[in-house]
Amino acid sequence: MSRKINIWEKSKWPERLLEINDPPECLYIRGKEPPKDHIYICIVGSRKYSPYGKLACEHIIKGLAGLPVVIVSGLALGIDSIAHKAALENNIQTIGFPGSGISDEVIYPRTNINIAYNILKSDSCIISEFNPNEKAMPWFFPKRNRIMAGISHMTIIIEAEEKSGTLITARLALDYNREIGIIPGSIFNKSSYGPLSLLKEGAHPIISAQDICHILGIKKESYTLPKNLSEEEIEILSHLKYPQDKNKLLEEVDLPIHLIQSTLMNLELKGIIKESEGLICQNF
Repeated sequence: MSRKINIWEKSKWPERLLEINDPPECLYIRGKEPPKDHIYICIVGSRKYSPYGKLACEHIIKGLAGLPVVIVSGLALGIDSIAHKAALENNIQTIGFPGSGISDEVIYPRTNINIAYNILKSDSCIISEFNPNEKAMPWFFPKRNRIMAGISHMTIIIEAEEKSGTLITARLALDYNREIGIIPGSIFNKSSYGPLSLLKEGAHPIISAQDICHILGIKKESYTLPKNLSEEEIEILSHLKYPQDKNKLLEEVDLPIHLIQSTLMNLELKGIIKESEGLICQNF
């Protein structure tokens, strides 16, 4: 894998990271240093994600394209991997924080070595406070999580059970007085219990990138729908502010089912929406 390992000088760290009660003594970095003045957004979630969680993660990150943001995550399986991939696909710089050193031989998990390679190839970076050749240990992950929460302006949780490592990151972010966002999910899904519990502690429900921009004060030009949309297309898009189950959409839109189906097909052909595993969302 390319990119040599360097020590990331403290003078180049975002000041937020130096303000936490247990800042790292040293950070090792591979890849391009992230801009100090950008908005850092940590996105973490369940390893056993649902199709909804995957689509929601991709939808939120795509909406941040072109903005001065950096996506932070833990290079882990599940939502972390999806967050890194979505950032790279949308030309957003991303930082991977593995629970190990960052030499080729020890990056953890090994199944994500290609994601680490793509991060380095795409002018992003991987960072760790552990010795570059140090293998992952169970107690490394909470230590890693404090850095992810500390360096970020906001932490967003996408699916997590009530007792999970993901919530450790959320609790740390709360302790550091950072903004917390959650992607709302079904009350019948155990992976929604963790995020929903954070609402009681002041977390923000996030259904679009625009919510993140509003909370963090990021200026984003509003999206202008393509011209010459039919009334049916406009009506359907008004129900797709967040990913929707296709069957639920058919129930909610007050149009004949055959007309909804044909309109959805037209919108997909135009590249305005996309469908994945029964979920439909805007594609802009």
